[in-house]
Amino acid sequence: MVDVVDAATRSRMMSGIRGRNTKPELLIRSLLHRQGFRFRLDARDLPGRPDIVLPRYRAVVFVHGCFWHGHDCPLFKWPQTRPEFWREKIGRNRSNDAKSRAALLASGWRVAVVWECALRGANRDLDGVLQRLVEWLHSDGAELEVRS
Repeated sequence: MVDVVDAATRSRMMSGIRGRNTKPELLIRSLLHRQGFRFRLDARDLPGRPDIVLPRYRAVVFVHGCFWHGHDCPLFKWPQTRPEFWREKIGRNRSNDAKSRAALLASGWRVAVVWECALRGANRDLDGVLQRLVEWLHSDGAELEVRS
């Protein structure tokens, strides 16, 4: 399938995609902050560089985009152009996610993953997402995954 925009436009569009301070990440940070949680951002000293680190709870939160991390939800579709490139890239992202999660758990950190699909669309339940995160932070649970 041919791309609907030229190569220069596609390059400009892709370069505008951010890795930090994305809308889903800002939303989770805002919800947690309103509940009184204080945290660090983008901890370079931890495996996988978690988006949100809550040292008091020995917990980290990753806010994953469904496309970039290959989530099995309606927001994720395999690109039709350069399929081998994208399968390798997204596969590598998934592998890195698993390694980071394992390393964090092994070093005593608790890990939560909030997927973009839980925060988007008409059926989103932000109160439910926040409630699950808060309950998990106050529990002894090692892992949490929040999805649509």
